Amino acid sequence: MIKKTKSATAFKKAKTFFPGGVNSPVRAFGSVDGDPLFIAKGKGSKIQDIDGNKFIDYCCSWGPLILGHAPSAVVKAVNKACSNGLSFGAPTVQENELAELILKNNKYIDKIRFVSSGTEAVMSAIRLARGYTGKDKIIKFEGCYHGHADHLLVKAGSGLATFGTSSSAGVPEAFANETIVLPLNDIKAIEKTFSTFYNQIACIIIEPIPANNGLLLQGKEYLQYLREITQKHNALLIFDEVISGFRVGFEGAAGLYKIKPDIITYGKIIGGGMPVGAYGSSAAIMSKIAPEGNVYQAGTLSGNPVAMSAGKAQLSQCLKKGFYKSLEQKTKKLCDGVNQFAAKEKMPFKMISVGSIFWLRFSKNEIKTADDIDPKSMNSFRKLHAYLLENGLYMGPSGYEVGFVSAAHSDEDIKKTIKILKEGLKKIMN
Repeated sequence: MIKKTKSATAFKKAKTFFPGGVNSPVRAFGSVDGDPLFIAKGKGSKIQDIDGNKFIDYCCSWGPLILGHAPSAVVKAVNKACSNGLSFGAPTVQENELAELILKNNKYIDKIRFVSSGTEAVMSAIRLARGYTGKDKIIKFEGCYHGHADHLLVKAGSGLATFGTSSSAGVPEAFANETIVLPLNDIKAIEKTFSTFYNQIACIIIEPIPANNGLLLQGKEYLQYLREITQKHNALLIFDEVISGFRVGFEGAAGLYKIKPDIITYGKIIGGGMPVGAYGSSAAIMSKIAPEGNVYQAGTLSGNPVAMSAGKAQLSQCLKKGFYKSLEQKTKKLCDGVNQFAAKEKMPFKMISVGSIFWLRFSKNEIKTADDIDPKSMNSFRKLHAYLLENGLYMGPSGYEVGFVSAAHSDEDIKKTIKILKEGLKKIMN
């Protein structure tokens, strides 16, 4: 049994400070066994909690740590930036440097605006779409999560699914009425909606790689259809790439599928572990943003020099030849090793992946929508999660969440992970 004494004490104290003892709901371990572990430090592919337990980490801070924990290049860049001051609320060259690095290597956007979180990026992108088109209604999809802004927290992703609800209290009905929620992979529903709300729809927003309610991989044809129907109806297409951006390739899902949306939102990886978000588009659409245009969006900490420096250091590593191919190969090796075992044992289980993102799916059937996920399968994940922790593997504490492989994960890590997953599955499935 791993030690949990110090984490248990810290969590008990945290509950006197924070709702549920945490500052983000899924961290509470509400859908898995036990209380959350309090992490003390991380290096490379490993993390250590305050009780001294060590784990191979596949949560990677929910995706941003594509180089692993505390990579030397990022730490060095952060230390240098900090020594010159933490924040100025004024332009810095670090903003220019990170923007130039991104825009020179991403043909899908012309200009970018940095913000402080993925939620802020998506909220701003929606406002931009409405301001540019002069329309109010938006289309989103069941199971896709786009942050916790009021008009987007309707039938959202993993965080709400984990707690057994599809929306949130505190969202005014008037806000929700401007958000049309459709099932994924249903072309007829989209066509009917555009007909019913003719010339009222500002945009469609989608995770092109839905990874917030399981990994609900959609076909390229479906995404191309979204591109065509939005153009037909003078609406914008927004790709929410807060997770997939710079994770499945430097140009994200847009580059993977070779589809150019009107606006793309980013987060996670572009901050190198620091809080950050961004949205980008064509020069024409971005010209609507203040102070150039009349769509207002601002932020005191936007373009923070420490975050910009961390992001530049990390993304520079991502541009190295073979970086993404190596990540994909490691992820495929992990998934194949477990899937071959599960198939041989005739288990209703499969690991699916895209790039360096993977998901533990307790079903042999293809899953493309949130409704395809059997809630009972979360009980199997709960049991497996407990076994993995006891044996030194750390994954996000929800079966609706995806996992991530980083450049720091070694062949030895992958082999050990395959072994532990096989043993864990055999124990919980028998």
